[in-house]
Amino acid sequence: MSIKTKQVAGVTTLVVVVVAVLSAYHLATLTRLSLQDTGSRGEMLAQAIFLRARDVVAQGGADPYAALQEDGGVRSILEATYGYQENVIYATILDKDGVAITQQGERLGEPEDLEPLMTAGPIAQLRAVYSDRTFEVRLPILDGDQEFASIRIGVSTLLVRQELRTALLGAGGTVLLALLLSSTFAMLLSQWMLRPIHVIQSGLSRLGRGELDVRLDLPEQEFRDLGSSFDAVSAQLSAMGRGASGPVNAESRPGAATDLESVMDNLEDAVALFSPRGELIFCNRAMNALHPGAISNLDPGNPIKQIVERTIAGRKSQGPVSITMADSPARADDAGADVAEPTERLVMSHAIEDTSGRFLGAMLVARNIGYLSQVHSTLNYSRKLSALGRLMAGVAHEVKNPLNAMTIHLELLRQKLAAVREPVAVPAAGGPARPVDVSKHVDIIGSEIHRLDEVVNGFLKFARPDELKLQPVHLGSLISDVATTAGPEAERRGVTMKMECAPNLPEINADPGMLSQALLNLALNAVQAMPDGGTVKIGCRAAARGRVELDVEDTGVGIPPEHLGRIFDLYFTTKEKGSGIGLSMVYRIVQLHDGEVEVESTPGHGTKFRLIFPQA
Repeated sequence: MSIKTKQVAGVTTLVVVVVAVLSAYHLATLTRLSLQDTGSRGEMLAQAIFLRARDVVAQGGADPYAALQEDGGVRSILEATYGYQENVIYATILDKDGVAITQQGERLGEPEDLEPLMTAGPIAQLRAVYSDRTFEVRLPILDGDQEFASIRIGVSTLLVRQELRTALLGAGGTVLLALLLSSTFAMLLSQWMLRPIHVIQSGLSRLGRGELDVRLDLPEQEFRDLGSSFDAVSAQLSAMGRGASGPVNAESRPGAATDLESVMDNLEDAVALFSPRGELIFCNRAMNALHPGAISNLDPGNPIKQIVERTIAGRKSQGPVSITMADSPARADDAGADVAEPTERLVMSHAIEDTSGRFLGAMLVARNIGYLSQVHSTLNYSRKLSALGRLMAGVAHEVKNPLNAMTIHLELLRQKLAAVREPVAVPAAGGPARPVDVSKHVDIIGSEIHRLDEVVNGFLKFARPDELKLQPVHLGSLISDVATTAGPEAERRGVTMKMECAPNLPEINADPGMLSQALLNLALNAVQAMPDGGTVKIGCRAAARGRVELDVEDTGVGIPPEHLGRIFDLYFTTKEKGSGIGLSMVYRIVQLHDGEVEVESTPGHGTKFRLIFPQA
């Protein structure tokens, strides 16, 4: 099945299943309501017979059964019940032995009670409706505490069955309509989603026929970069074709092949060209990074090898397929060995033909789409923060309001105690009463309420930070202000603060207030990590890929390895009176600025925090 067929089948199946489930629910609901209506009608008729029968029995004298049998009013009600009410097939009054005293219609066998069916499940109700059973509405006639007789109204489910048949016809029509609409919608959707692939295939076909300067119109974001790469290669091939159109031009551009290799090497996509025999002709720098020096010697089971072989064998483009591949080693593990980072690649292989239709080989293209997982991770994190913000609105209402009330009443209590101006006498064990300074306890309660209020405010600031007010910021002046603010605390602890910022440092887009708060938290943490004095060094410099790095380094006690992975967790702290919010706020603020945080720490030698921001 093609991708288009699979998509149409999937969407259609989903819609049909949803409509079928809703129709089944509607059918079960209609069955239940119809049975309840039938039961209500039967109970109403039984009550009418009961009222007349009760009066007859009360006046019947010695033989109430004979009075019931001879009473014209009872007989009239039974006849009306049987002859003019829907679903009623008989109406009778039975004595205590089950013998009919008076009856209209024919009562066969031993019918079932309707009341249990009305409370049964939908499957049992449907089974009863489509069976040939008869049900009764029963109402006893009591003589004192003893059952004297009972009224039986026999009902049929035929009318309910007719209503269900009509509902089934309507549900069937709805399912067919849903099938038609969903198929049409799925076909249009698949046509729209597969359009980029058709555009790429058309462009490659035109390029293979020898057309120069072919452009791809790919509006979708996921394929736009691929279209740009294709346009660049097409333009270069066009320039080469124009340069090789005559002997003079060919001599005037002796470096055309070198220019093409330069363009291919600077592409982000990994590109390789193969001859019709499967021999490697060319691969750019990105492809060498995926398989350094070994792209031509891949194992037969390698998916890249297989997709190229299929292209050469069938002379048709293959892919795209998603393959997890490892780049060249980008970092070293703890033992010093290089570690390759696996990334997800979208791999395609295209058949290349000349203007006469002769097969020239295959072009392999591998595009890195691993960044999509980072986008999804960021979106999921944003959703969690949004939910946390909504939770904090409840916390602000449920916690801060009682804290404010406690603070007010505590202040009133303090004023009343001050008016008394006498210590409260508390009896001591085995001796006379001794005075107690109650105001000291009141002060302790007040300080604890204030501390709890600060914790709640810190949590609220972390979960629902203020709106960013971005502007170009020079880190040198910002670091100078932070050093001035943290200076008194550093001087009190015997800590020396040093600043090292490059003079021509690029600016970054940041909220000065929030970024100052993050740097101040890091600086104070560094100062507090050196109880015996030391040095805090704050430096900033321009980095590669248009970024700016900011380091906050101390010579303190360091962070134990087992705690290093948890330092940014909310409320995690190793300080005796720490809140566990400071580093979480730092991480949150840096993330809001599209930055990164790196930490290096050696116990006993110090810690270095590195903040990385994009340039303005």
